[in-house]
Amino acid sequence: MSDNHHSTDHAAPAHSMTKKVLTIVFLALVPLAIVVSLITQYKARDGGTGASAMTEEAIEARIQKVGMVSLGSGKRELKTGEDVYKAQCSTCHAAGVVGAPKFGDAAAWGPRIKTGYEALLNSALKGKNNMTPQSGGAFSDYEVSRAVVYMANAGGAKFAEPAAPAGTAAPEAAAPAASAASAAQ
Repeated sequence: MSDNHHSTDHAAPAHSMTKKVLTIVFLALVPLAIVVSLITQYKARDGGTGASAMTEEAIEARIQKVGMVSLGSGKRELKTGEDVYKAQCSTCHAAGVVGAPKFGDAAAWGPRIKTGYEALLNSALKGKNNMTPQSGGAFSDYEVSRAVVYMANAGGAKFAEPAAPAGTAAPEAAAPAASAASAAQ
């Protein structure tokens, strides 16, 4: 009897041990199958070479320019001093806002004109008191200089029209309008 008893006791643990081994093998094979599947998909995507993502063409395609930003047209017609004044400067100088000398007010412009053209231009380009810098804005420094001359001359100055920058055609100045006015007299 004792032999029968031992044989049934050993059979039960062997059966249970087989279940455990099969469960462990199954649980190990499932993640392995997932990893193999992912590697296969990765290889299929790059043609199986594994290095095609590092070719010069692939790198250039990833870092190519998407678009361009243009901050202004390089070939636009230069604005006259009057045009710049009307578009930019008149906001403050037409009404004398926050201490800006009014356009054409000789008494307000007189002390400023005495400092000279260069000082006025420097103030316009870099800003002074409540006036913000105009350099780097919607108009070129040359166009701002034309506006400075236009406003100062309206306030009693006799500044000459600034010379056009190299590489640009000399714009129509106020001189043709002045000669047309003197011809009409």
